[in-house]
Amino acid sequence: MLIIPAIDLKDGACVRLRQGRMDDATVFSADPVSMAAKWVEGGCRRLHLVDLNGAFEGQPVNGEVVTAIARRYPNLPIQIGGGIRSLETIEHYVKAGVSYVIIGTKAVKQPEFVAEACKAFPGKVIVGLDAKDGFVATDGWAEVSTVQVIDLAKRFEADGVSAIVYTDIAKDGMMQGCNVPFTAALAAATKIPVIASGGIHNLGDIQALLDAKAPGIIGAITGRAIYEGTLDVAEAQAFCDSYAASSKP
Repeated sequence: MLIIPAIDLKDGACVRLRQGRMDDATVFSADPVSMAAKWVEGGCRRLHLVDLNGAFEGQPVNGEVVTAIARRYPNLPIQIGGGIRSLETIEHYVKAGVSYVIIGTKAVKQPEFVAEACKAFPGKVIVGLDAKDGFVATDGWAEVSTVQVIDLAKRFEADGVSAIVYTDIAKDGMMQGCNVPFTAALAAATKIPVIASGGIHNLGDIQALLDAKAPGIIGAITGRAIYEGTLDVAEAQAFCDSYAASSKP
């Protein structure tokens, strides 16, 4: 399982929100590229970037920062979400060197767009499913739909989606542990690999994800915990690697 540091971008700075509220943001760095360097030097094998302004405006706003990070680390897998609602935007990010684009709101409102994107950019598309009480939320979490997360995930199985990033809104930014039971249930219900997100606080939360013994969970995104020091990226990744080695027959 990969430990994936999150760099959330708001007005060009690296921030963390609580439960997706733009008015409850903590600024951790005015230099996101340097922050990316910190996590890369700490041994991460993938980065998770989010254009928060873009998620609300429906188009990229912090694209220059994303491009700068991708160009600095051309061999590091980078995934970007927030405001990705057209093939043109996906093409822009792919050309900039981003490995994966995360389609969120548009995946819910126009699921057929996911199939179109996967066909145009095979192996590059991740679907981001953010949920509250099992129902998918959209538009920067401002709206909660009547669509069940697991039902929507199953719809994308035939499209060639690389992974699903599942975030429990109630947990995100609160550092109270992620929703392990639902994350494991989602991984069991779909053939698409799942990346857990939201609420990870310490190594115990990583242990809980591993103990769920859901092979479909391939990564865990962590934000506030690594910024506030309750989780160490290198230590957590080494822990995951050791767990995987000890679990091999």
